[in-house]
Amino acid sequence: MSDAIYNIIGESYTTNRTADRRILKIIIDLLNLPAGKLIVDIGAGTGNYTNALADLGYRLFAIEPSEIMRKQAVPNGNVAWIPGLAESLPLQDASMDGVIIVLAIHHFSDIRSTAKEVARVCPAGPLIMLTVDPRESEKFWFYDYFPEIAQHVLKTFPPLNEVINIFSGIKHWSIQAIKFPLPYDLADKNMCAGWNRPEIYLDLVIRQNTSGFALASSSVVQRGITLLENDLQSGKWDKLNGHLRRQESFDAGFRFLLFRR
Repeated sequence: MSDAIYNIIGESYTTNRTADRRILKIIIDLLNLPAGKLIVDIGAGTGNYTNALADLGYRLFAIEPSEIMRKQAVPNGNVAWIPGLAESLPLQDASMDGVIIVLAIHHFSDIRSTAKEVARVCPAGPLIMLTVDPRESEKFWFYDYFPEIAQHVLKTFPPLNEVINIFSGIKHWSIQAIKFPLPYDLADKNMCAGWNRPEIYLDLVIRQNTSGFALASSSVVQRGITLLENDLQSGKWDKLNGHLRRQESFDAGFRFLLFRR
């Protein structure tokens, strides 16, 4: 993905893409490393999860290509920010104790090169990845309003098995896959976070902080927003999907992957 798109979705990113406490807990549990260990966050964005780990005593290298993203990062004494790409990490061999990739792999141009770089800088793991496979999702009403975005998502997010095969094949790592149904009050407002609160999609700033909306044409977005707004006002959305407002969680295809030797 080009720097221009990173810069578009980077505006006001820290406002809406805050670290969710449940995502953070799973990352910590899967890392299973004591405080003080050195972790690289690849595709760190504005550093919401980076800083959350740093606040717990871990030392972090945050790799992020977008200058706008890096400029929004809150300074933290345990975090070193480095401009760079996942496919060519500016880190020494076997220099990391752990790796995290949080909702970023779909932005990488070459997953196989990324896997080789991860194995180079952290040969034994652990690598904790949070990714999305829309093919694993429950039926999601969102795509009825934005079918073009649905097609883009299918093309952009690699199938889970493909990601697993690429990474596990590099070092013959063991793999554990864990479902992460999105909670009703997810703090990290990614494109699926409004599964039970469709009103958030009417917020221009929230839309700008997701690559799906940022990459779609304005006519596609406006057509879907107009339809959604009309259905909310008429009560049609709640008639069809109102039960979701009472659900605790929704499986949108989010999966944690743990790789280690």
